[in-house]
Amino acid sequence: MAEQTQRADRPWDRLLRRPSWSRALLARRVLAAALAVAAVVVALLPAAGDERVPVLVAARDLAPGTALGPADVVVASWPPALVPAGALTAPDAVAGRLLAGPVTAGEPIGELRLVGSALAVVTGGPGASAVPLRPADPAVAALLSPGSRVDVVAGDPDGARVLAARAGVVAVLPPAPGAAGARADPGPLVLVALPEAEATAVAAATLAGEVTVTMR
Repeated sequence: MAEQTQRADRPWDRLLRRPSWSRALLARRVLAAALAVAAVVVALLPAAGDERVPVLVAARDLAPGTALGPADVVVASWPPALVPAGALTAPDAVAGRLLAGPVTAGEPIGELRLVGSALAVVTGGPGASAVPLRPADPAVAALLSPGSRVDVVAGDPDGARVLAARAGVVAVLPPAPGAAGARADPGPLVLVALPEAEATAVAAATLAGEVTVTMR
């Protein structure tokens, strides 16, 4: 009988035989230990407000037409809610790319800040291409800015001919060093977004002679 009683003396049986104050003390100790473990786990988990994601930003103020290099950009950590759509995250994604407009230090850099197909499509619609041209009068380019609407006009023996109407200006870039060629002042290079057919006509016209633009 004693042997049967000893086998039946399980751990929780002994616990139940303790005084009520002893069981309460033990319960408080177990609860305190559980809370301590939970606190450690919570401390090791990243808080939602501390979450950060990489964002590529300008390391300094940059001018339009800047060919981006390692010294021009830096990867910053931003809260996800503040990151603009389309922001890039790696310096390799912009190496050698041209800025379409000015960028201030700390400003995120995305595809729409760079000369390329994405900006051409946003400005000129699906299938648009960015076509470079230098207006016959360089002073005209100084009046333009990204988003301006212009008509592209070519000289013709029978008079001026409109090659493209309401073309969207993608970027106005300063002349590269040594780009003067036959001109004393080549003036800025204007990129306009055009549908495929008009883009081909304007590109051919710039090779054949001078073109200009009229502002809308």
